[in-house]
Amino acid sequence: MEKVILSWSGGKDSAMSLYEIQKSGEYEIVSLLTTINQDYDRVSMHGVRRTLVEQQAASLGLPMAKVFVPKACSNEEYESKMSEVLTKFKQDGITQVVFGDIFLEWVKEYRENNLAKLGMKGVFPIWGRDTAELTQSFIVLGFRAVITCVDTKVLAQRFLGRTLDGQFLVELPPAADPSGENGEFHSFVFSGPIFKERIAYSLGETVQRDSFCFRDLLPKEGVR
Repeated sequence: MEKVILSWSGGKDSAMSLYEIQKSGEYEIVSLLTTINQDYDRVSMHGVRRTLVEQQAASLGLPMAKVFVPKACSNEEYESKMSEVLTKFKQDGITQVVFGDIFLEWVKEYRENNLAKLGMKGVFPIWGRDTAELTQSFIVLGFRAVITCVDTKVLAQRFLGRTLDGQFLVELPPAADPSGENGEFHSFVFSGPIFKERIAYSLGETVQRDSFCFRDLLPKEGVR
């Protein structure tokens, strides 16, 4: 069985990728890999606190490797820090990284090119899926996620803090991708078939940064 690491943001596409990889039975996931904004101690783009994704990892029963980057991080610095962490896995014989990308060709190409420099390859288990079908499957399988970030150029602030469910999809404007693949929204998965325990949280304050609006999630230790 091929050993792989899985790029983990804490959101629904990461969760679906992990679900599909585990279901295939072809790979052994040795670690999650998460990029953390070191200035805010949060997952980059999603705005979720590091402690919450660590709780996800614990509930999944998987270790988590972290790549810490500054808030004003250039591509060169990001690639350098990522390469440093990936090289350590390569030295242990891990040559493949799993990603939750769906249809953005330039993102897939960027990942594959950077991995190729290290002698590694990408695995894309949900690539090419219809995004409406994919998100509906996520819900039907019993996953639950909360919306943590929206791009207010596309989605109103009222979508923040909502559970990703059928009603959420009905209310999405036509311009928004049902999976948020263009950055319309980001999520945090707090329950589902791959988790041993539900991740408990409460809703915190709302913060606006440029066109992006974030809803903080506050960990609730010991509550299930």
